[in-house]
Amino acid sequence: MDDIKGFAINSAPQNFNPQTDLPAGFLDFFLPLHQRFTPRQRELVAKRARVLADSHVGRKPDHLPASEATRGNWSITLPEWCQDQRNQMTGPSDDAELVVKMLNSGAPGVMLDLEDSLANTWEHLETGIRNVHSALRGELSYFDKKRNQQVAIRPSTTVIFTRARGLHLSQRLPGIDLASASLYDVCRIAFEADPKKMKHPLSIYIPKSESAEEALWWNDLFNEIEKLRGWGHGYIKCMALVEAHPLAFQMEEFLYNLREHILGLNLGRWDYMASLIHFNLSDPDWILPDRNTIPHDVAFFQNLRDLLVSICHRRGAFAIGGMTALYPDRSNPELNARALAVLEKDKKNESDRGFDGAWTGHPDQNQIAVDQFPSPNQIQSHRSASDRYPDLRPKPVGVGKQSLSGTRAAIRTVIRYRDGVLNGKGASLLDGYMEDLATDRIYRLMIAQRIKHRDRVQIADDNGKPAPHTPEAITRLFDEELDKLLKALPADSSGSAQSFRQARQIAEAMIRNGEFDPI
Repeated sequence: MDDIKGFAINSAPQNFNPQTDLPAGFLDFFLPLHQRFTPRQRELVAKRARVLADSHVGRKPDHLPASEATRGNWSITLPEWCQDQRNQMTGPSDDAELVVKMLNSGAPGVMLDLEDSLANTWEHLETGIRNVHSALRGELSYFDKKRNQQVAIRPSTTVIFTRARGLHLSQRLPGIDLASASLYDVCRIAFEADPKKMKHPLSIYIPKSESAEEALWWNDLFNEIEKLRGWGHGYIKCMALVEAHPLAFQMEEFLYNLREHILGLNLGRWDYMASLIHFNLSDPDWILPDRNTIPHDVAFFQNLRDLLVSICHRRGAFAIGGMTALYPDRSNPELNARALAVLEKDKKNESDRGFDGAWTGHPDQNQIAVDQFPSPNQIQSHRSASDRYPDLRPKPVGVGKQSLSGTRAAIRTVIRYRDGVLNGKGASLLDGYMEDLATDRIYRLMIAQRIKHRDRVQIADDNGKPAPHTPEAITRLFDEELDKLLKALPADSSGSAQSFRQARQIAEAMIRNGEFDPI
């Protein structure tokens, strides 16, 4: 099992010729940037590993010393075209139908994803990039079989963001040294972007950052692309996700380092939860309850929410809340009503904490989300956090429950999610929840910490009896849950059965091998 791995590095096909198969002139644009920025990316990734290792031996992430970033009188000015971001709808960019529906939903912002909700393979990446370019030009459409007609993007003021892959990922191209995936994605989007056909400047969503130093990498890249494309300084705009525990301590410095480009920060809470577990994996007192028993207002989120809002609003930037995982389903009225009620409560909580908007993933969620936030934003009603240095690692004591059924649910999810990935889906609707790489990572880490600290953590079965989470017990649970999934398949689905078996092997191997980075 040790030779089984999760995602491979995204690689172009063997017969792919970058000189002829990439857009004409792209390599002349890309290669000098690759030579300059990929070595820096590798250094930053190495620093991440050291910070994580330090955390596991007790040197946990902490705030940086005071600096111009925290003491200075600087601010960010939001352009007129993006004053309202009360809801940013997100989804995989390789799904043209979904992209068009999101852009026609009335959402103030739409983020087209090349990262977590997209299967990290060449075919899906290239489809996603093509769709992004078509969407930026307002030309993307899809054929609606129900209505028997082609549906196009309607004119609107919706702001379009493109989420590139994170700095931790690489891209393999034949005949070229391994490149930064972030660099490749941004260059592909920027190289063919035509401001004359776009309704607003090029806007990028930055994921998975782990330090303020990494903001300098993005800042320098944006500045260099602006020069190469002949765009004015500061033309490229961005939002950034706070998805890693170390970055929570460096948010103001991160904003400062990108102040000429950045519009705001977004609390990517599912990846943040996974990162919080990852950086506390050696701590037996920091064991996550069953994920779906954790309330939306749990302290480790609320403390970070208040700090993020305070920092962003002090500097004139957006503070955007996270995604609600429970998904609406029009075919199931009971689930649909519950999902929309949970959404309303969740977004009202974020609005009450001062956020300017939220993320959603379904057009039916847009108006409910928008209605929870004052128009156009809450920046001018800035309220400083009561504590500039709050506890960002409060232990999850008295929160939710830890159960064998929760472990089983986690195992079912990681098998089914990985099966989706093997079949080209980066996000899957499972049991009413939209599960993507972030939630898969939470479950892998949740299972790992229950194995690691099994002598300290008492997890009971449905009858209240202890259920020690030994590696052998977890293997047995994987076998049992796989068997249930296989028995539920139609009789003629041999291909699906094979895919589920492979997904089960990969999912358990990733846990055993300690593959907990967001890959």
